[in-house]
Amino acid sequence: MRIGILGTGTLAESLGEGWARAGHDLVIGGRSQAKAQKLADRLGRGVRAAAPREAVTGRDAVLLAVSWDGVDEMLQSAGASEGSLEGTPLIDPINAVEHGVGVSLTGRGEAMAERIAALAPGAHVVKAFHLFPAEQWTSAPGQDEQPVTVAMCGDDPAALQVVGELVRDVGGAPAVLGSLDRVPQLEEVAGFVIGLAFAGFDPASAVPHVPSLAAPPPATESPV
Repeated sequence: MRIGILGTGTLAESLGEGWARAGHDLVIGGRSQAKAQKLADRLGRGVRAAAPREAVTGRDAVLLAVSWDGVDEMLQSAGASEGSLEGTPLIDPINAVEHGVGVSLTGRGEAMAERIAALAPGAHVVKAFHLFPAEQWTSAPGQDEQPVTVAMCGDDPAALQVVGELVRDVGGAPAVLGSLDRVPQLEEVAGFVIGLAFAGFDPASAVPHVPSLAAPPPATESPV
């Protein structure tokens, strides 16, 4: 796929590394052209740097990997308000929470993904990659490793399919929980996890282990 990455931080680098390893064509766009070029050089594999608007043009998917308070500026630089992302799967991994506390910094009842959708008319926003630290995606997935589950929400089935493929490329298992109206739930979970971690507790120990309730696939008869 042709993927644009807006941002030059740790998540942009780790997912960029995984996607470049998987053979995708990447363009990095950042507020600093120099930082974008340095990241492109570190990633290698034909990754190049460009201005934000060029980085999102003609892409099969775009990752918005910036801090929550840099979203408006980055999308403006990319021409999102003018429709540059119309029809494009736009991946939102952003947690708008207070560092070390986990309390939401958006307005009451407002989801970050909904704000992004309003700033990028026509884009197919998909919430994904917001629960795990960037380091999760820096190594090639092993064949025997149990993939981590990447919870996702979005309104467009085709965009969800595209992002699901990108999740698998970095060793995750995509789990679509519903449309964007469920994003506040996902974002609150991130705050819950962050709050517990900074309070000195393992978030996994606060979540009961419940086996999957999905129906098993139907049995098939062995050929005779």
